[in-house]
Amino acid sequence: MPGLQAGSPPEEIQQQIVRETFHLVLKRDDNICNFLEGGSLIGGADYKLIYRHYATLYFVFCVDSSESELGILDLIQVFVETLDKCFENVCELDLIFHMDKVHYILQEVVMGGMVLETNMNEIVAQIEAQNRLEKSEGGLSAAPARAVSAVKNMNLPEIPRNINIGDLNIKVPNLSQFV
Repeated sequence: MPGLQAGSPPEEIQQQIVRETFHLVLKRDDNICNFLEGGSLIGGADYKLIYRHYATLYFVFCVDSSESELGILDLIQVFVETLDKCFENVCELDLIFHMDKVHYILQEVVMGGMVLETNMNEIVAQIEAQNRLEKSEGGLSAAPARAVSAVKNMNLPEIPRNINIGDLNIKVPNLSQFV
């Protein structure tokens, strides 16, 4: 795209690209092939849109003209089957509310324009390993449990019941229920 600097295009242009892609794909009949020339914002004849329609979801890949259309359709199939396995019947809400996980799954399949993995079992195994790691580290919701665990591991002597600082007398509540 002439006049654009390296990196992502501005959000306004990104939205125009999404709209143009949506209109190009949506107006096609279900009986027509799943390949079409990219629109004017996408690069015209130098790029192709390859898509698959599953129920209410459209998966669209934009590739240069040297890519194999059938190879990309197969790649979309692997991606969708992996999403379906990870989310148990993937739907729009899964894609919206778990965008980070969707990106992680896509990065297991493709990174830097190169296909890394097409074996769905291997992809799912990596995702499950990532999920186990996240659970073991815990997130913000696990912070109180980690704090209690840290206090338990501090090996402090008996906790004082009263703290006197000059004229200030502080009664410490019984924390045994938390420890």
